[in-house]
Amino acid sequence: MSTERLKAAYTLDYEFQTFTKSVVILADCFEWMRAVLPNSLHAIVTDPPYGVKEYDFEQLEKRSSGRGGVWRIPPSFDGHTRAPLPRFTALNMQERDRIQEYFYEWATLALQVLRPGGHLFLASNVFLSQAVFTSIVNAGFEFRGQVIRLVRTLRGGDRPKNAESEFPDVCSMPRGCYEPWGIFRKPLPEGMTVGECLRHFQTGGLRRKPDGNPFEDVIESERTPQKERAVANHPSLKPQSFLRQIVYAALPLGEGIVLDPFMGSGSTVAAAEAIGYSAIGIERNREYYLLSLQAIPRLSCIKTGAMQISFPLT
Repeated sequence: MSTERLKAAYTLDYEFQTFTKSVVILADCFEWMRAVLPNSLHAIVTDPPYGVKEYDFEQLEKRSSGRGGVWRIPPSFDGHTRAPLPRFTALNMQERDRIQEYFYEWATLALQVLRPGGHLFLASNVFLSQAVFTSIVNAGFEFRGQVIRLVRTLRGGDRPKNAESEFPDVCSMPRGCYEPWGIFRKPLPEGMTVGECLRHFQTGGLRRKPDGNPFEDVIESERTPQKERAVANHPSLKPQSFLRQIVYAALPLGEGIVLDPFMGSGSTVAAAEAIGYSAIGIERNREYYLLSLQAIPRLSCIKTGAMQISFPLT
């Protein structure tokens, strides 16, 4: 879809910026999804604010000032200062209930804007995925499995807090070595086959790899390279080498619109631009929105080295 058509149909009265085939919008995604045309988008690929609490404006201000708040500040080693991480394990039961309510409401709106058969790829973490995935299914999506991003993180593996020397051979949680991404699909109309859905809505399945092999649910990944973090200093930035594979699979016919309602610094939109897809990015935080305006064209031009896939432009 041309950027002129994207502007006309989706920017409404919000501040926005266009790129080669995409548009980014400064808006709250809940408000925006309530206002746009239902059944019009083909896929959603997003890394949401899992903790919710961590991404309150007050907590973001604490993070930027170095005061931490509920953000965990990992120790420095090898001469490198580590970026703050959300402290998911700090959530109590009331806050976990809030997360489930939040994602149920959000998924209800996501179901509304997707075309029948449209897929949702949602980044997660081991600690909260069960609760979040359940909320999305309860909102009406079909659970279609997970993509396991194999990546060794700095999460978990820590000795008991304030008792490290007393229990040196104990870790409170396993060290994280993978990141689960939930795969969901908006149900097909009753009686409609996948083939019929593909013909009518351009949705219903996943795009096979450029070499003809099926899309797989385990992807070996790297941590986000420093050259990408230098472009977009966002706390949950995912590497282009991984995102481009997810975004590519999300449009089974290589046509349509990918939405990222929690755009952050724009890495999903950049991945879409890199492979010739149209995308819409929604971000409510002005700092991240302004960052995306510079980051998207630069991230989309990055070559991903050994993990690069030669994507045919559509």
